[in-house]
Amino acid sequence: MKKVTILHCGGTISSFVDYKTGGVSSKYTDEDILRLYPEIKNLANINSKLIKNIASEDMDFKFYNLLAKEIEKEIKNNTNGIVITHGTDTLHYTSAALSFALENLPIPVILVGSQRSSDRGSSDATLNLISAFNFINKTDFKGVAICMHNSMEDSSCLILPATKTRKFHTSRRDAFKSINIKPIAKVENEKIDFINYHPEKISKDLQLKLFKPNLKIGILKTHPNMSKEEIKNYSKFNGLIIEGSGLGHVPSYILLELKKLAKKIPVIMTSQCIFGRINMNVYSPGRKLIEAGILGNLADMTAETAFIKLAWLLSNRNKKEIPALINQDFRGEISKRTPTDFLEE
Repeated sequence: MKKVTILHCGGTISSFVDYKTGGVSSKYTDEDILRLYPEIKNLANINSKLIKNIASEDMDFKFYNLLAKEIEKEIKNNTNGIVITHGTDTLHYTSAALSFALENLPIPVILVGSQRSSDRGSSDATLNLISAFNFINKTDFKGVAICMHNSMEDSSCLILPATKTRKFHTSRRDAFKSINIKPIAKVENEKIDFINYHPEKISKDLQLKLFKPNLKIGILKTHPNMSKEEIKNYSKFNGLIIEGSGLGHVPSYILLELKKLAKKIPVIMTSQCIFGRINMNVYSPGRKLIEAGILGNLADMTAETAFIKLAWLLSNRNKKEIPALINQDFRGEISKRTPTDFLEE
C-alpha cells in the first residue's frame, strides 16, 4: 500500500453536533479521523497529523504558508500522497493557494471536504475520503486537486482542478463544480475514469513560493448606485480584484477613480458571471477601462483564483511585472479556449 499523509485542517468533515450549543463544531483529533472513518485504514499506510481545527473562513495567507511547509515536510519523509481535510466554504481558495505555492509538486495533494458532518446519516465525508484515497492509489497524478461528490447520490466523486473550481450551493453534497473546463477525473469505487488530465513532466525539485502574510488584497463587486468612495477605500491596499458585470464592466462614473487607483496598485478585472471570459474590447466603456490600466482582459479566472494569484505574484515577483504576468497561465487558471457547454448534468 502507498504511504499517504492526512493533514487535518478542521471543517465540517472534522465536525459533529455540539449539544451544548446545538450547532456543528470542529473538534476532531488526528486519531478521531481514523476512528470515525475506519474504511480508509485498509487503503493506505496512513500518517495522520492535525494541523489545526480551524473554520475555513478564518484561513489566511499565513495559514497557506504553514500548510505548504507541512506538505514539504511530508514529501521529504517520502509520502506518496497527501489528503487535506478542509472546510468547504473557502476550500477553493486554499486549493488555488497551494497550487501556486507548491511549484514542481511531485505527488498528489487532494483537498477533501464535507457538506454534512460525520454524525449525520446523509454525510458525504466517507465517500469523499475513500475516493481521494482510491485516486491516489490507482493513479500517477501529480498536483493539487479537490475531491467532492459528483451528485446527490453516494455513487461517485469528481476530482476537480485546483484553480478552476468553486462552491455553487450552500448545502448540496454535489456543490463543487469546475468552471470553463471539465473535471480531471471521476472516481467510482476503485474505478478511475480520467476526463481531462494532461500530465506534465517534472524535472525539477519542489520549490515553495509562499505568500507575504501582510498583503492586503480586496475583492469589490460592482453594482448599481455604486459610489466613488468604494474605490477610494482601497487606496492603501496592495491590489484589488473587481467583479465587473458581464464582459467586465463598471459604472462609467467611477472610471476616473479606478484610473487613479490603477496607477497605485494592480487592479484586475473578473466577471460576476461564473462562466465565460472577460473581454473589455467589445464595448467602448471596456476599452476605456483598458486605457485606464485595468488588467485581466481576455482571461477567464474566477475572482477567487485571481485574488490568490495576485497575492502570489506580489509575494514572489516585482510589482512592475504584474501587468505582463497576470494573464500568463501558471497553474491552469486560464483556459486556452472557452468551451461552449456549461452546467451539464
